Amino acid sequence: MDTFLAIASKRDQRVYSERELSEDLVRRILEAGRVSGSASNRQPWTFLAVESEELRGQVAETVYAPDNVRGARLVVAIVVTGSPGFDCGRAAQNMMLAAWNEGVTSCPNGMPHPQKTSDVLGLSGEEHVLNILSFGYPARRRDPESRPADHWLKRAKRKPLNEVSRRL
Repeated sequence: MDTFLAIASKRDQRVYSERELSEDLVRRILEAGRVSGSASNRQPWTFLAVESEELRGQVAETVYAPDNVRGARLVVAIVVTGSPGFDCGRAAQNMMLAAWNEGVTSCPNGMPHPQKTSDVLGLSGEEHVLNILSFGYPARRRDPESRPADHWLKRAKRKPLNEVSRRL
């Protein structure tokens, strides 16, 4: 898929089909995060693929939209130490775009009390969870290549470009 089309057509999804993700696809999603750019090559992240159904259920109870995590085929906790800045957002977006390239939708999941999520994941010391990403094939078929990028841009519920950018 064309990268700009992938960016323009990607939408967060919170409802997934029952179709499982292959082990190779899971690896590719995690690799996309691993190879993300990082300031001074610090790589301040650890990606925890939450595979245990019991643990996934416990994590689901710590996010704003629990059913999103419960229904996902892959749940990844982004764990950091200290203040990672911009780097982890880059890693998360890389993982979500790599997934979308394969027809897999995704959604970042915020937490009202991140410390509770960190406790559920058994994190200690300076480690803490920054976000929970959920992935799965969409419950309703999506075909980003059925329309040009300009079409997807017009459909995006976002402020117009001239309201969010300026040229100096």
